[in-house]
Amino acid sequence: MTVLRSYVTHLECSFSLKHYEPERLYNLSDAGRPLIVRYDLNAIKAAVSPEDLLARPQDMWRFEELLPVLPHAEIVSLGEAWTPLIPLPRISVKFGGGEILVKDEGRMPTGSFKARGLALAVTMAKALGVTNIAMPTAGNAGAALSAYCSRAGLRSTVFCPEDAPETTVREIAFHGAETYRVNGLISHCGELVAQGVDSQGWFDFSTLKEPYRIEGKKTMGLELAEQLDWDVPDLIFYPTGGGTGLIGMWKAFQELEELGWISKKKPRMIAVQSTGCAPLVKAYDEGKAFVDEPWEPVTTKLHGVRVPKPLGDFLCLQVMRDSDGFGVMVSDDDVSDTRAMVAREEGFHLGPEGAACLVAYRQALKAGRITKSDQAIIFNCGNGLKSDLPPMDRSIDRHETIDFGSL
Repeated sequence: MTVLRSYVTHLECSFSLKHYEPERLYNLSDAGRPLIVRYDLNAIKAAVSPEDLLARPQDMWRFEELLPVLPHAEIVSLGEAWTPLIPLPRISVKFGGGEILVKDEGRMPTGSFKARGLALAVTMAKALGVTNIAMPTAGNAGAALSAYCSRAGLRSTVFCPEDAPETTVREIAFHGAETYRVNGLISHCGELVAQGVDSQGWFDFSTLKEPYRIEGKKTMGLELAEQLDWDVPDLIFYPTGGGTGLIGMWKAFQELEELGWISKKKPRMIAVQSTGCAPLVKAYDEGKAFVDEPWEPVTTKLHGVRVPKPLGDFLCLQVMRDSDGFGVMVSDDDVSDTRAMVAREEGFHLGPEGAACLVAYRQALKAGRITKSDQAIIFNCGNGLKSDLPPMDRSIDRHETIDFGSL
C-alpha cells in the first residue's frame, strides 16, 4: 500500500486543546498530557465512501484516509488482517443474556491487539526519523514492539515486571529487543524508560506518551462498525489497563458519525478491571474526573490491567461517561473459572483478559445494568495460548492392562 495523501490537520492536547503541527516527533503535550490526532473529516467525506472500501484488502490499513501515515512512508506491516466476530450461543443461553460476540484479537500478528497500535506507531516513528525505541510492558505490547521494530530495522529496548508471563517475555527477547525483567510493576518499568531517554537516546513508547498507538487501536472500532454493516453494538466490554483501545475506539465512532457512515447511536463503553487493580472503576464510581492515587496494593494476575494509575485516566473516564458506560471489577478466580468453562462449552480459548470481559458481562446482567436484548461485544485481546494453562497430569501405561471403562 502506498499512501498518497495525509488528511491530518493537526495534533491536539487532550487537556488544554492546544494545537501542534503534524509531521513532527512528539511525546506528550506541553501540559504533560496525551496528544490526539485530528483530521479534515470534510475532505475525507468527499474523497472516500464506505463502498470504496469494498475493493480494498481486509486489513487495518484499508482505512488509510483515517490514519496518520505520511505520504510515501514505508508501511511497517506483518499482515494485520481483520479479526473475526465469534458468537457464543451456549454461553448466552447459560447466562440468560442477549447476543454475545467475541472480537478475537488473538488472530493478530504476535497474537494480540497490541499489533494494531504498534504497527501504526512504529510506522510513524520510522517515518519521523526514530531509530531506537524503549517501552515498559506487561508482555504483549513489548512483543509487538520488538517484532515491528525488527521488521522496520529499528532498535528496541523493553522492560517487563519480573512476574510478567514467561511466554511473552521470551517472545520479546526472541524478536530481538534488549529485554530486561524489573523487580516492580509496569509503572516502575516506565520510570526506568523515562530515566534513560537522555543518556540512551531512545524514544519513549510508553502508553499514550506518543500520539499514534491510539490511531492504530482506533481501527478496532472502524473495523467493528464495518463488520456490523455500519452499525454499532449496544455494549462493548473492554479490558482496560492504560486505556488506549477504549479511547481509540470511541474516537473511531465519533469520526464515523461525523463522516455520516454510522448513525448517532454509540455503544456503551464498559471498562473491565480486576478487584486487585481497579483505579478507573473506583474513580468512576466515586464521580471523579481523575484517578487520585495509584491503586495499592496491586494483587491481580491479570497482567493486561495491572496499571495502578493510567496516564490517560481522565480520557478513559470521559469515554465511560459520554457513552453512558461504566466500569466493572472482576475477581481472578472468576476469570479462571470462566475461561475454562468457555473452552469446554464453546471450544473457544479466551485469554485471561478476554475471560474477564465475559465475567463482567455476567455481573452487569445480574445487576440489571444491561439487558438481555443488548448485543454485546467482548474483546479477547490476546491468544489464550500465550497465558498459563492448568496442568494435565493423567497418563496411561501402555504396557499394563487398561480398563477402558474406568477412563
